[in-house]
Amino acid sequence: MSTVLNVKDLCKTYIVNKRQNNVLTNVSFKVEEGEMIAVMGPSGSGKSTLLYTVSGMDRMTAGTVEFTGKNISKLSENELAQLRLDEMGFVFQQMYMMKNLSVLDNIILPACKSKKTAESRKETAERGRALMNKLGIGDIGDNDINEVSGGQLQRAAICRAVMNDPKLLFADEPTGALNRSASDEVMEELTRLNSEGTTIMLVTHDAKVAAKCTRVLFIVDGNIKGEYNIDRELSLRDRERALNNWLLEMGW
Repeated sequence: MSTVLNVKDLCKTYIVNKRQNNVLTNVSFKVEEGEMIAVMGPSGSGKSTLLYTVSGMDRMTAGTVEFTGKNISKLSENELAQLRLDEMGFVFQQMYMMKNLSVLDNIILPACKSKKTAESRKETAERGRALMNKLGIGDIGDNDINEVSGGQLQRAAICRAVMNDPKLLFADEPTGALNRSASDEVMEELTRLNSEGTTIMLVTHDAKVAAKCTRVLFIVDGNIKGEYNIDRELSLRDRERALNNWLLEMGW
């Protein structure tokens, strides 16, 4: 098993009204290939900042982040943008989509912009439709984005995120804007993708979501306070109960 993400002594500081705000302080952890890691913690603890910083969407203040062996702090903005396009996937709480494009065209857009393959647009569209069928939304490809449900749109966002076969899929509260039924559907798809080999790192406040992962990082005030390995051999109810007990011990 290879290391996809290696984070060492990561710090992120913002200057607000001439005052220093240390959002992340000496954060260190690894993400191994095939893992599905949840980042949990109280509001304002630095969860989303951690996700944005290790993915290169936000520049770190200090420390080292190695993505598949590449030190991302040494990359230019263009190199970072290309790395995110070709090797990373992103799913957010709000399903950002181009309003002037159909659902299918939104999904295949990253692949059309990437130079990873020399496939034709027809081949790309066929691959996009195959992904949509896999996630149970094959019938909405030609729809406008305002003609589908939130759950369908989030599954479309997952399709878009994996179009370029990313080394790591980042998800920031991917179920936060969904009802429980749609949330369960989206997590079922993410869990299935992980079981097929996709490495995933997601931010969540929902223990029911985190219980479907393989490991949980608990962050408080910009520091990782603890890690919890989840036994997927247990039933989901038992995993959720055990995780909730651990979170209480952590001060959740």
